[in-house]
Amino acid sequence: MIHELRIYHTTPGKMPELLKRFDTITLKIWERFGIRQAGFWTVLVGENNQDLYYLLEWESLAEREEKFTAFTVDPEWLEKRAGTEVNGPLVQSITNTILQPTSFSSVK
Repeated sequence: MIHELRIYHTTPGKMPELLKRFDTITLKIWERFGIRQAGFWTVLVGENNQDLYYLLEWESLAEREEKFTAFTVDPEWLEKRAGTEVNGPLVQSITNTILQPTSFSSVK
């Protein structure tokens, strides 16, 4: 099992819209593709409270490539994402890291 840590650096003031998009649109589409989320976090105390952190869970890099690529070109996703960005982009940049557990990790 591997995990993908994605950090969305939001456009100032757009965090509520981004959270709403995940809650009402993205997660439902991910379900259709079998994309599994392991958790979402916002910053309570820290350097930047305009970042959204989340983890995706994958069996392998091949599974990630297949499912995430299919999601990114899905017509429903593209249409609905565009609809949420009529007043400008919600995300300025994305940081993406693929993590593998250590032998002593409680999460495998």
